[in-house]
Amino acid sequence: MAAKTDRIEARLTHTDRKRIEYGATLAGKPVSSFLVTAALGLTDALVSEQATTVVPGDYFDRLLSSLDEAGHAPALERAARTARQRRRIHAA
Repeated sequence: MAAKTDRIEARLTHTDRKRIEYGATLAGKPVSSFLVTAALGLTDALVSEQATTVVPGDYFDRLLSSLDEAGHAPALERAARTARQRRRIHAA
């Protein structure tokens, strides 16, 4: 485990400090550990929320369905035809 050398300070009201100390006591943790655990838990939830896109089920089904259906793409067809005609790697 990496040595814990970094510090963060926070200013809070007496009431907030007492609430946090009480929460740490209920959790059976030192205040510092309680604060770090709570902050990291909230951070993980926020990062996960930002990294995830949630869409309604019917929208997702339509999206997958549209990806499965081949549409007409003339430029892509030309590029594929040209690539077949111009072999870039020749067998020796």
